[in-house]
Formats: sequence, C-alpha cells, structure tokens
Amino acid sequence: MTIEEILRRAVADEASDVLIIAGMPAGFKINGLIQREGQRLLPDDIRTLVEELYRLADNRDFSRLTACGDDDFSVSIPGLSRFRINAFKQRGSLGLVIRVVSFSLPDRKALGIPDNVMAFANRTRGMVLITGPAGSGKTTTLACLVDQINSTRNSHIITIEDPIEYLHHHKMSVVTQRELSTDTASYDTALRAALREAPDIILLGEMRDADTIRAAVTAAETGHLVISTLHTVGASSTIDRIVDSFPSEQQQQIRTQLSMVLEGVVSQQLIPTGDGSLVPAFEVMSVNNAIRNMIRESKAYQIDNVISQSAAEGMVSMDQSLLRLVQSKRISATEALRHSINSEWMERRLSAGV
Repeated sequence: MTIEEILRRAVADEASDVLIIAGMPAGFKINGLIQREGQRLLPDDIRTLVEELYRLADNRDFSRLTACGDDDFSVSIPGLSRFRINAFKQRGSLGLVIRVVSFSLPDRKALGIPDNVMAFANRTRGMVLITGPAGSGKTTTLACLVDQINSTRNSHIITIEDPIEYLHHHKMSVVTQRELSTDTASYDTALRAALREAPDIILLGEMRDADTIRAAVTAAETGHLVISTLHTVGASSTIDRIVDSFPSEQQQQIRTQLSMVLEGVVSQQLIPTGDGSLVPAFEVMSVNNAIRNMIRESKAYQIDNVISQSAAEGMVSMDQSLLRLVQSKRISATEALRHSINSEWMERRLSAGV
C-alpha cells in the first residue's frame, strides 16, 4: 500500500492513530486497540512510505529526520483529513506514528466534554491546564475551548503548537496559529514573542520545561489567559510536576506565582466501555482561596480532599467521575478501579454497591 492508501484506510476505519514499524504490518488503533492489516513491512518499505509523506508535506526537508532522529509535522489531504506525523528512527530503520485529525472542529457534546470544563472558556486571565496521559484527548479539549472563545468573544487568540492539529477560522475572534520549527524555534521563544503581539488568550500546546513554564506563568501574571497541557493525571500531581521542574532554590517562588495565576486544572482519561468504544472521565479543579493557600504552602497533597468536597463549585475528582460512569453503566467496576487515583476509596465504594 502507498502512504495515501494507508491514510484513507485509517479514515474509513475511524482509526485514531496509525503505527508503521518495521517487521509488522501497518497497525490501526481503533477504540484503543491496535489492529494489524496487510503484509509485513520491511525497512525499505518504511523508508518509501516516509519519503512519500515528506513529499505530501510540501516537500519537507528530510534532513530534519536524519539529523535529529525524530521529526514532528502535519499533513493535509484535501477531501480526506489532516494528520499529525511523528517520524523517527528505531533499531536502525525508520518508523511512523500518525494521528488522524478531522478537518472539522470536534463537537464537545458528542465527545462528552462537560459544562464545568467548558466554563473555563469564560475566564479572561490566569492559567488553565488540561492534563492527562498521552492519547487522552487533551488537544481535542483545547480545540473545543478555543472554538468556544472564538465563537463568543472578540479577542486575539494566539496558539503555539507542535504541530498544528485543528485549524481555527476567524469568527468573533482573530486566531493566530504558529507551529514549532515551521513558524518559530521553540515554545519559549514563541511565548515571549507572543507578549508583543497583542494577545488576549495564549494557547500553549505543551509546557515541556522550566523555561516554558516560567514564560507561561509570566504571561498569565501580566493579565492574559494562558491555556496549556501537561502529561499528568490529577490536579495535585500537576502542581507537584510544575514545582519539581525547577531547582530547589526556585521552588517556593514558583509556588507563590502559581498560587496567584492558576485558575483551574482539568485532568482527563479515556476509559474502555463494554461495547469496545472509549468514554472520557474528567477531574475538574477550580482554584479557590483554600487551594491557593495549599499551593503556596506546599500542601498540594490536600487538594484532592477539597476537590471531592466542592461539588457546589463545579469541582469533581477523577474517582468521583469514574464512579458516576459505573453508576450509569457506561464502564465496568474493573475499569474504574484500574483507572482510579485512590484505589482503596474506589474499592470501598464499589463494595458498598456504588
């Protein structure tokens, strides 16, 4: 198969990802499970497919892959879809992981993104973080938040992504989308430049290191709304991850800054259902004065209790979200326990008949 045939197969089968690795047939990830189709691919076959992709990407410079060992970019095929590409070297050959991204923006209701998550689109300043493991739908949630702002507010939205996945058209807002390596050298560089580009909202694809986190916090301190992602599960883990990114002598300073600018943390996971599909579970933390004090005083471990007891403020813990999915018979008790944060709490609730 050519690379275009593989991509068309992925779209037709509603695959989320395509895995092309030497020694196995093309793998299509459908509802979280990898299905292999076709003949076993040899290293020369893979190289041909990779070269085809680089030609589709406006003849992208192949030396980026050969020099660095990996390369991220996106490809659009008219009438089919957009694709996020990660090309890499492995065991002396090349490999590809391709994420299928629709041309149309996602429907947040169809995806099950709740109102208390979308409410963060109404914030005008501070920092909102979308967290979760790889493949949990963070980018999709970001796209829904940006589209909500774009549809309801007159603002300048700057996105900094690696690579750009969803394309946003100008609605009530003006949307400027910048892609790493194509439009700018790094998140940190683009973020500092964004402060001179009259932004109201800055979307940062990922906070990868201390320099980027510091620049994002500074942007939030100066009155902008900054929305970004981290690969963590749970609000307290997110706070710890940010603080631990800094040397010990700087950690109290970042705690103090974070306590002032953080507005909310959404943590999400995709949970397998009985019919083979996936359903999202969301933890939602909206920062109040009690949580700000806990962040400042290095008591992030107490945040989970506040979330669990603050339903009236629109908060919900990950375990509460999982339990609701069990109660509505959308997921099994086994899956809830496997994805829970506090397994002992979950076991007690499940044993009590939910």
